Amino acid sequence: MYAIVTIAGQQFKVQKDQKVYVHRLEGDTGKTLEFNDVSLVDDHGKVKVGTPVIKGASVSAKILNHLRGDKVIIFKKKRRKGYQKQNGHRQDFTQIQIENIKA
Repeated sequence: MYAIVTIAGQQFKVQKDQKVYVHRLEGDTGKTLEFNDVSLVDDHGKVKVGTPVIKGASVSAKILNHLRGDKVIIFKKKRRKGYQKQNGHRQDFTQIQIENIKA
């Protein structure tokens, strides 16, 4: 059984007991969250598609930890002008574990 759910503005294909990295979510470690924006549920061949979401369907997940991603270097240059600019960025992520999919 799997579902397609919208979490923090992105869609993820999730299954029970799967660990997923999503953009930073509010909440402490160990807290259980529930997501109601479920677009599709496949229950062993029986597929339900929402328009745009399935009423009554939800996915519950548990926050495992908060962490930061690898550093991404942004480098801008204009040739023959003497312009160079370097910047860095680290994205905040939350690791969650899918506990239950309710169709």
